[in-house]
Amino acid sequence: MTYGAALITGASSGIGAAFAHALPRATHLLLTGRNRESLAALAAELTGPGREIRIVIADLATAEGRQAVIGATQAFPVDLVINNAGLGRLGRAVDNTAERGSEMVLVNVLAPVEIARALLPGMLARAERNNRRCGAIFVASAAAFMPIPYFATYAASKTFLLHYTEALAEELSREPVDILALCPGATATQFFTRAGIDRPTFSSIHSAERVAREGLQMLGQKRVHVVGPANYMTTLVSRFLPRGLVTFAAERVMREWK
Repeated sequence: MTYGAALITGASSGIGAAFAHALPRATHLLLTGRNRESLAALAAELTGPGREIRIVIADLATAEGRQAVIGATQAFPVDLVINNAGLGRLGRAVDNTAERGSEMVLVNVLAPVEIARALLPGMLARAERNNRRCGAIFVASAAAFMPIPYFATYAASKTFLLHYTEALAEELSREPVDILALCPGATATQFFTRAGIDRPTFSSIHSAERVAREGLQMLGQKRVHVVGPANYMTTLVSRFLPRGLVTFAAERVMREWK
């Protein structure tokens, strides 16, 4: 379906920007992120006749940033929210800075919860009133299905987001809303560079465009979607193998990236 207006967090680049490109030109956009220049360039690229695009420069690791995004929706009511912003950092949890660890939890966990709680009641009321459906996509990760040493906080934060999204979808199963936990694996974005991973090796890596496209296609069809058959098989196997074996194997892989 075509949504009237969408909020996309982490829209400066990568999967967030790909979502902005993938949505129909009839959908108005509220784009948030920390990079003013990138957001302004994206907005200029996507502007068209009758289309409204607004940008909000906000750091979701801060209460002020989260409230700025929520406040912007008061004058820009959305019927699709895409919680895409996320942070990761390679290294032992005790070696990474305390600030970085806190940022991962604030951006990956607290921000989507606060945004969902603030926006969903109004979205549901408008959808009911207009006899339409609204939507919410939470970008989790294939990493959400297993403990990952040297990526412990990131993987755990995505596990929270996966479980939260599945539970939220069940709670609202009788409401006019579609909710999806989107779980990409390795994706060609700036994420790995920012996470401190210089030379990651993957059997397959997907484009941000594919991730965004599949997310929009699966919204309303599934509650959880893992991008790519190889990633799906990995997450499936990890659920049946002993937890200790999964963690041991993950440590051996991640050690090569340190």
